[in-house]
Amino acid sequence: MLALLGEHLSNAEIAARLFISVRTVESHVSSLLRKLEVADRRALSRRAPAPAPAGPARMAPALPAPLTAFVGRTRERGELARAVTERRLVTAVGLGGVGKTRLALTVAAQVAGDFADGVCFVDLVPVTDPARVGAAVAAAMGVGEQPGRGIDDALIAALTDRQALLVLDNCEQVRDGVAPFLERLLVACPGIRVLATSRARLMVPFEWVFPVPALSRVGGGGSEAVALFLERAAAVGRAPDPSEHDRIAALCERLDGMALAIELAAARWSTLGLDGLTAGLRDQLRILAGGPRADGRHRSVRAVLDWSHDLLDPQDRALLRRVSAFVAPFTAEAAATVAGFAPLEAAAVADGLGRLAEQSLLAVTPSGTGTRYQALETLRQYGTERLDEAGELDGVRSRHLAWCLAGAAGLQDGEDPHRRVRFDAIAEDLRAALAWAADRPERRADAYRLAVSLAGAAFTRNLLGEAQQRYEQAALFAATDAEAASALRQAAGVAGCRRLGDDMYRLHRAAAEAARRAGDTARAARDLAAAATAAYRFSSTFVRVPPADEVTGLLARARGQAAEDDPAAVAAVALAEAAVAADAFGAVQGAPDNAAPDTVACAERAVALARTAGDPVARSAALDALSGAQSWAGETFAAAAAARERIDVLASAPSTPARTHELIDALAMAAATAVGAGELPAARRWGAELADQPQLADVGDHATSWLLVADAFAGRGDEVLTGSVRFLDAWERTGRQRSFSLGPAASAVAMVHGLRGDDAERAAWLAITDRAGGKEDNRYGHGAVFDALVLLHHGDPHAALERLAPEPERVWKWVCWVWLHWYEALRAEAAVLAGHPDARARVAAARARVAGNPVATALVERAQALLDCDPGRLPASAAAFEAAGCRYQWARTLLLAGGEHATTGAAALARLGFAPMAAR
Repeated sequence: MLALLGEHLSNAEIAARLFISVRTVESHVSSLLRKLEVADRRALSRRAPAPAPAGPARMAPALPAPLTAFVGRTRERGELARAVTERRLVTAVGLGGVGKTRLALTVAAQVAGDFADGVCFVDLVPVTDPARVGAAVAAAMGVGEQPGRGIDDALIAALTDRQALLVLDNCEQVRDGVAPFLERLLVACPGIRVLATSRARLMVPFEWVFPVPALSRVGGGGSEAVALFLERAAAVGRAPDPSEHDRIAALCERLDGMALAIELAAARWSTLGLDGLTAGLRDQLRILAGGPRADGRHRSVRAVLDWSHDLLDPQDRALLRRVSAFVAPFTAEAAATVAGFAPLEAAAVADGLGRLAEQSLLAVTPSGTGTRYQALETLRQYGTERLDEAGELDGVRSRHLAWCLAGAAGLQDGEDPHRRVRFDAIAEDLRAALAWAADRPERRADAYRLAVSLAGAAFTRNLLGEAQQRYEQAALFAATDAEAASALRQAAGVAGCRRLGDDMYRLHRAAAEAARRAGDTARAARDLAAAATAAYRFSSTFVRVPPADEVTGLLARARGQAAEDDPAAVAAVALAEAAVAADAFGAVQGAPDNAAPDTVACAERAVALARTAGDPVARSAALDALSGAQSWAGETFAAAAAARERIDVLASAPSTPARTHELIDALAMAAATAVGAGELPAARRWGAELADQPQLADVGDHATSWLLVADAFAGRGDEVLTGSVRFLDAWERTGRQRSFSLGPAASAVAMVHGLRGDDAERAAWLAITDRAGGKEDNRYGHGAVFDALVLLHHGDPHAALERLAPEPERVWKWVCWVWLHWYEALRAEAAVLAGHPDARARVAAARARVAGNPVATALVERAQALLDCDPGRLPASAAAFEAAGCRYQWARTLLLAGGEHATTGAAALARLGFAPMAAR
């Protein structure tokens, strides 16, 4: 662990390298900080052992391991290696079967040490949609999706400062997608170099084309072609006699030095011998001479494929062409389902696969789920042509589609612990089958079912961008408008998880239109109301917030279409009204207090109607409106209770994208309101649960924000500094976003550094705070609270009092109410320690305000004891802090108590990693 920290890896990268969870990494880092008695992660990295000269790359190894030795091409390897290290984009161009992939892999392994972040290999054969090139690269590089941006944007953000080589194989498959992707990538990521293989150049800027020639055939036994034949022939059982080398050279000449053709011929050496090989190929070449496929060197590969195919028995021929339907490695069971029909018995498929593998017509890939087989792309294309010639193309594709539908249906079991692994194994086949079905009107129903299943599986796999795309695609294939509306609603839920407010709004409106066409006016009313609610409730996630008159127009239409006897529609409209009312109230700085009860009443009505409708997601949303209204009314504990209730309500809701979006928001608000109410153990519990949400795995800033705040208040300095690494990595990777929760998290980290006496790190994190959160919130809310804590620790109550100078009634409605109790209690303590003439009045006012908050009450009681010069009451305050889970304030209180308590307090502060507290 220490060695990897010395390589300046992020927690996520360490987790990937060691095959452990990010949380486990965080725990180990915390232990190292304590055991080595250092202040932060940077100090740990300096304690790391010196790395070996040829240490592992930062990026996990991603090159496929060849099963056979690479032969020849000394000149090409040297030239291509130089080109890759000197140029941004090198495209190895050549005919199918010439050996581009093996050459690229060999060169990539050769130059891997020149790239600090290693080499990543991406095979584009399974990619059927040009728009998914970026997604395929992201999956290979371990980059996940991020809220508010597409997968291509997330990938480019993650690679901006990387120094890596990206190997893109078989680019001709999706050249229309590769070209624009590489243009964006190479412009935005100066440290990334690309080695591509393709049958034709990509026609993009920066490209340098490297033609891959056939193997050299000069000099008999000294030729590369002959060397390859000899190596492969020996591998299948019998090495050719040296006396036969000249005839082998002639055979390789007939094959034009094409690597694939030579390997296929060598695979037959042990059974046919040289005479059999020569005779078979001579016939094929004569048959093909002058034919439509006799175009240059490609003739030799075609000849060998035709010849190899004709040597098979009829059942193996059928199997070879039928398994070409699979784009990803497949099992014998899958092959039996798709290919096992006359003249081929399903029971004979397994043996047939073994025979094809022996003849190098299939590659064998061991995996954790059993042996899998795969045809090289050239053989897949050949098999597809043979399917067409046999009149089986539609039939086999249909069977493959049926297999995909069954596999996709099996992925819907939420309790299956291996669901993700099974999805990864068949995902590309699902996409290929969907692309095939999408072009056939008679397969519209199958395309709809597969798109919906693929969307659900992709969502579970945290491929949120694809999930939204597939739900929207399903809406296009839907047989009825009702089905289309359902798919669009699901897409809106995914858009919510992605923090794409504009898409949520658009999709809810589209669902309403589809429901209207279906004659379901009540459902249309709910969708219109949902669009209006999203415009207000999630306005911070919009690029362009819809005009107010447009949204109120939607709400008016929803009211007109909602039937009184439809509880769900009435509840949806009430929720939209509550969202509008809460926004209107909260938008006014210093809004009159007499408006708050009306806003609360509106939200309470929405909660009651949602409860009657029996919709947990709608009820949670209404409780969110209620919690917000109560917070503005100054009802701290009611707001916290409403936020906490949301999680209980959602526990019984079906697992849908909308429910997941609601749960993420509910956990964040439960943690925030618990902080505001002084319930630190609960805040930490909800914050930890939020950090563990799979959909937030790649956005550690949003995921860990409230956990950092809760830990900072509790005095868990080590945990805060460990978590800050994940937070900062994610914040920078996601484009340094601003949000309600990011500013407080950064401010909390700054406070911990301040308590530790690290002024430089505190200043750095305060700068992050300014960029990550709102300026007013930083000035009057969390910024004032955390700054005051640091100033009081270092014995400067006058500066703390100045930081908290504005009256609470003047500022708290301008900022997040979460900080009100903390602000008022610390303001009272600062007044006491600074000898302010109004100290006693401030303590009394604070006591009334924070009653019921265990931490804030203990702060006020401590201030009262200090004001009364009665240190004997301080141990009781210390006990209150300890019971509330606030170890820092417990230690500080003991120090303030003096005497033997001070010794205990000083030792506790040292164990927490904080600097000695200044004398007051």
